[in-house]
Amino acid sequence: MTETKKSEPCCGGSDTAAQTTSAPDAACCSPSRDALETEAASVCCSPQVKSPPSIDAQAGKRHLDIDFLYLDLSVCDRCQNTDSTLGEAIEEVARVLETTGVEVALNKIHVTSEEQAVALGFLVSPTVRVNGRDIQMNFRESPCESCGSLCECEGGVSCREWDYQGQWYTAPPKGLIIEAILKEVYGGAGEDREEPQKGEEAPDNLKRFFSGLPEQEVADRS
Repeated sequence: MTETKKSEPCCGGSDTAAQTTSAPDAACCSPSRDALETEAASVCCSPQVKSPPSIDAQAGKRHLDIDFLYLDLSVCDRCQNTDSTLGEAIEEVARVLETTGVEVALNKIHVTSEEQAVALGFLVSPTVRVNGRDIQMNFRESPCESCGSLCECEGGVSCREWDYQGQWYTAPPKGLIIEAILKEVYGGAGEDREEPQKGEEAPDNLKRFFSGLPEQEVADRS
């Protein structure tokens, strides 16, 4: 008995004696010169995929300005604690924002006179602003013994308290600062924050503080 193997499909490469290959099949396995030229022309003339242009890291940077306005950092506990907490919050969030092309800049502003307070729209100490807006407008004030020790203020001096998650604090919690920064970057900041309102006069509390400063203290601040 003679065993006959079925022919393999075109280009299958079978070398059995019983297999026969017709002329059309041979053409399939060996592309013609015209086919090769057509394929070459297609590759040559097809649109080339280009890599996207590189983005200049500096040109794509966005800037986030944080202003810390205060009356005193030498003895005022509230200003000192706010300064410390603000620094920690910025350090934590800046690492995340840097990867998304946001550069954070901190500006510390020592308010030294009633005129400067009016020009800055400074209403209460301490104040933290993100891109020019106070991170919390619904503040309240309470007597600050440390600031009161700086001046001969009749009635004493009051400093800011911060509302966060239903409680009041004499320094802003880190979470409050980070939330305000992220809102500014990713949206929603305009819902509960406003631009500072510049009036013609400073609040009475600040007037008492500056008017009660000893002459030497005023000279040191100028």
